Amino acid sequence: MSGPQMTHKGKPRRNAGVPVVFFDTTLRDGEQSPGISLNVGEKLEIAHQLVRLGVDVIEAGFPATSPGDFEAVQAIAREVRGATVCGLARCVETDIRTCWDAIKDAEKPRIHTFVSTSDIHLEHQIKKTREEVLELTQRMVELAVSLCPGDVQFSAMDATRSDVDFLAAVLRRAVQSGATTINVPDTVGYTLPMEFGPLIETLYERVPELADVVLAVHCHNDLGLAVANTLAAVSQGATQVEVSVNGLGERAGNAALEEVAMALRVRQDLLDRPVGIVTTEISRTSRMVSNLTGYEVQPNKAIVGKNAFAHESGIHQDGVLKERSTYEIMRAGDIGLGESDIVLGKHSGRHALQSRLVELGIHLSGNELDEAFRRFKEIADKKKQVTALDLEALAGEEIREREDIYRLNHFYVAAGTNMIPTSQVGVRKEGAEQPGKAFSGGSVESIFRAIDDAVGISGKLMDYRVRSITSGKDSLGEVRVVVEVEGRTYAGQAVAIDVMEASAKAYIRALNNVTQQKEATGANPERVF
Repeated sequence: MSGPQMTHKGKPRRNAGVPVVFFDTTLRDGEQSPGISLNVGEKLEIAHQLVRLGVDVIEAGFPATSPGDFEAVQAIAREVRGATVCGLARCVETDIRTCWDAIKDAEKPRIHTFVSTSDIHLEHQIKKTREEVLELTQRMVELAVSLCPGDVQFSAMDATRSDVDFLAAVLRRAVQSGATTINVPDTVGYTLPMEFGPLIETLYERVPELADVVLAVHCHNDLGLAVANTLAAVSQGATQVEVSVNGLGERAGNAALEEVAMALRVRQDLLDRPVGIVTTEISRTSRMVSNLTGYEVQPNKAIVGKNAFAHESGIHQDGVLKERSTYEIMRAGDIGLGESDIVLGKHSGRHALQSRLVELGIHLSGNELDEAFRRFKEIADKKKQVTALDLEALAGEEIREREDIYRLNHFYVAAGTNMIPTSQVGVRKEGAEQPGKAFSGGSVESIFRAIDDAVGISGKLMDYRVRSITSGKDSLGEVRVVVEVEGRTYAGQAVAIDVMEASAKAYIRALNNVTQQKEATGANPERVF
């Protein structure tokens, strides 16, 4: 560009040309979505993919929440290289020390601590005065800095509903205490873009110290404005965006990583903020997160929905055929769609399978690769060609089963027009088979009741969806279920060439999540941001 970007007021745009730091919270805030319960292996796989995507900071979890979350954050810190690994902690000494214990082995560790600053939170949630919050901010940030010098993030929870003078005072205190990143969250998704942009501008003016640190924003989507608010903040100089893949997160979710990244790329002419995200990895990352969490991406979802690059209107089709830019502001290839799809067949060997998986960013070895190869052969005997999407689905099955407590050994279903469906299952737990049987009104209900009988957990089916992985009658079937147990919901997802087998595995996976959640219970602090 010939000179600095100008705002509508004619002033140079703050931080024009400065790269935007992408802070991904899929594994922390994203996992707080109802029904999601990722095990350590699943979190590691997502974390590795986030590095391939080019994410700068991975918020791996909230270590003080439970022993299971601590274990996952620690595993990511020890294994994942190429990005900062961050853990979340309340402004509580035990939280901060636990967080440090979890992340201290990371290549680049970060402690992220927070406290509420809005009067409504101070009065009704944390029961503290403004002076107490200022003093607590100083003490806890200083503690975090003593443990993790050089990279401490501080967040003012419910910042957008806080008194701006008090908010500024808290942020100044955090910077003076050593915080290197300051986060301004729109915790309840309340703010409008025309408010949020000016708030960021005001904070820069009232707290000059913010010019010497990273200023971050974390926006929720309760009013459908998370991405718009994030971009409004960037336009006013924010240097870090907190996002999640597919927009996962509490309630209506967070700002979607893929939408923020592509908006910054497509509208470089206006925002002039470089992005380090490897956009060709976006589609693959979206599919992986969808498969492992069990959260389906809506067809008309921006960037990664299956209709995002489809043109149904005749006028649109005509324009695109003549010149793509008439109706396409970006291309499918920009996010990794439409790339060459090397296929495998029943004569392909183990090495060919492993090589293709590595090309897809999936690393299996030992028993996991052996099992994936066995399943691949079973599918290749029934399908002429096994595509990249099939391989991703198969690999996802292996990743999910790494820590499954229950696994399907075999199943039998007898059903017909004039008979009550009968089901028998064998569910393996710790090497021993637990049998189950049921007679019920439908074949799916029958097999689910048989699994209840085998496992000893009775789930209430809240949602059940079936779709094909690829086109064709020989496609792998994907089943997603949501099950309610004791008032909480748990998701499960599985793929198989047989839809009934996929149904049984998906239901068992949901019950696995029930059991794992119970085993990982701990302090369970309030959910945040």
